Amino acid sequence: MSHEGRGIAKIDGKTTFIPFTLKGEEVAFEYTLSKSNYDEGKLVQVLKPSAKRVAPPCEYFEVCGGCSFQHVAPDAQIAFKEETLLNHFKHFGQGLEPLARIAPLRSSSHEGYRTKARLGVRYVHKKAKVLVGFRERDGRFLADINHCEVLHPSVGKNLTLLQDLVFSLSNYKEIPQIEVAVDDQVTALIIRHLSAFTDEDLAKLTDFAKAQQFWIYLQAKGPDTITRLYPEVTQEPQSLSYHLTDYGVTVYFEPNDFTQVNHDINRKMLKQAIALLEVSINDTVLDLFCGLGNFSLPLATKAKLVVGVEGDEAMTMRAMENAKRNNIDNVAFYPVNLFEDISKHEWIVENEFNKLLLDPPRAGAEMVCKQIEKINPERIVYVSCDPATLARDAGILVNEKGYKLLSAGVMDMFPHTTHVESIAVFEK
Repeated sequence: MSHEGRGIAKIDGKTTFIPFTLKGEEVAFEYTLSKSNYDEGKLVQVLKPSAKRVAPPCEYFEVCGGCSFQHVAPDAQIAFKEETLLNHFKHFGQGLEPLARIAPLRSSSHEGYRTKARLGVRYVHKKAKVLVGFRERDGRFLADINHCEVLHPSVGKNLTLLQDLVFSLSNYKEIPQIEVAVDDQVTALIIRHLSAFTDEDLAKLTDFAKAQQFWIYLQAKGPDTITRLYPEVTQEPQSLSYHLTDYGVTVYFEPNDFTQVNHDINRKMLKQAIALLEVSINDTVLDLFCGLGNFSLPLATKAKLVVGVEGDEAMTMRAMENAKRNNIDNVAFYPVNLFEDISKHEWIVENEFNKLLLDPPRAGAEMVCKQIEKINPERIVYVSCDPATLARDAGILVNEKGYKLLSAGVMDMFPHTTHVESIAVFEK
């Protein structure tokens, strides 16, 4: 299996990648691409299936590109992700291997877990209907689906209602996208529109929101044009939110803010990361790439002081507001580009951090790791959404900066996909 989940066959000594096949299977396939050093193929029939192959839970699996691993048993999905992480440490981390493995964090459900999504919308003249959903496997067109097994049920079970709603609007051909955000109680939709809605359109949208108990937002242009249609905005602050019971913290967010897509894994991840960081009331903790304060606020309930740093100024302002609304006063937030030199910023100069939490985007935290002596933490917990950049950064910390890789493991943030979310612990 390749790291992105394709089966690898050797035919006359030449590598052939065949998606949706598993190790040890005998299959019939068609060639789709031929290069000098490798070929690609399309699965036609499984002649001898692997014991790890299962029937996909979604009838649209062979068409829709939203998932790529539904044909693999859940335990085998986890095993593949663990193997991928360890292989990346060896390859991109210059031969690294963690001293111990962290048991995988498993999602309580493999269906209906996805609370954030960007759905394509398109009117198809030949079908005389509006499609709402993910793209087909080849990415060229939207998949014609009526439901989605991985989306939160409030949306996943109601795609036909969304299709009918859009089709009923005067500008149905000018709506390219619907963004979904679900909190503990509410489902919010941001409807991107390229032309104005009529008063009748707005009434239909409002009636739909009331009937489905959705919050509806409209977006005419860029993110700064997002406004809420229903419920009507009052003077009191109204936001989406999720509650972290273990810490007595509520995180408030807007529907276009970055939040973790899997609420169940996020809560388990927070508990695990804070335990691995071994936070106590005497610790001064630095949380880099802190976002809304997803880690910072729970950490502040355990530590002496927490400083959160994030490149997006709007997110740091939101994090500060979250601290105020939770009456947390031992946390501070700063907007700083973490892909540049960080040595002269006041939060570095004025504090001595003994613990560091990293939760970077896919690009990783290379610049931070190269400057780690400016922070000089005793212990680091690194949460990653890309095992390749985690492995690269681990190589810097271990081979160049005097840290050891104590442990690492995977988290099943995205069941039924090959996406690998992972966590690693380093000690000086």
